[in-house]
Amino acid sequence: MVLLTVAVSPPSSATGASSSSNPVGAISGFIGPMIGCMVAFFVIFWLSTVMWTFRDVRARTQDFMSQILATVLAAIFPIAGLLIYMILRPRQTLAEIYERQLEEESLLAEMTERQTCNNCHARVESDFQICPSCGQKLKRSCPKCERLLELRWMFCPYCATSLGSASLPPSMPNVPSMGPVSMPPNASMPSMPNAPMNAGPGMTVPGNRF
Repeated sequence: MVLLTVAVSPPSSATGASSSSNPVGAISGFIGPMIGCMVAFFVIFWLSTVMWTFRDVRARTQDFMSQILATVLAAIFPIAGLLIYMILRPRQTLAEIYERQLEEESLLAEMTERQTCNNCHARVESDFQICPSCGQKLKRSCPKCERLLELRWMFCPYCATSLGSASLPPSMPNVPSMGPVSMPPNASMPSMPNAPMNAGPGMTVPGNRF
């Protein structure tokens, strides 16, 4: 029985040593997959930044060299290159620039269609005959069909009425029009001193004769 005990005792010590070395192997086996996952994550992140940079620079500029330089910068320097690109990239995309141009063109067209007075540049409507701000004459009515016409028109386009050989000049603001001056009957013209007068037959001219 003593010999059997001695023979069995060495294997028990070997199993204890192997059980003490198992935690190190478990930790090493856990670190390996973790490092692989981190490497895969950084590779995917690097490819994502490169693709995002390429798409973003294509949406902001049509210059081929700028697109290539931005993509290469993000590919060589994954984090720093992306930050540098975000600082130096154009502020607006091509779509935003196009929308702003459309807004400017629509605003310009609206300002062009808006009618203003030639004298005071106040806003007037298309059916105004005079400017309500300064009294400038803007249009005149046809004597036959009474449609509003431009001052420079020689004929009425609605009823083909001739408006005269010359268009009516626009009236000056705050200046009343002067009509013909009427004189009372039997009113004599004031005599001018030392003014010669034409003498008819049988009439003498008073004054000194030379």
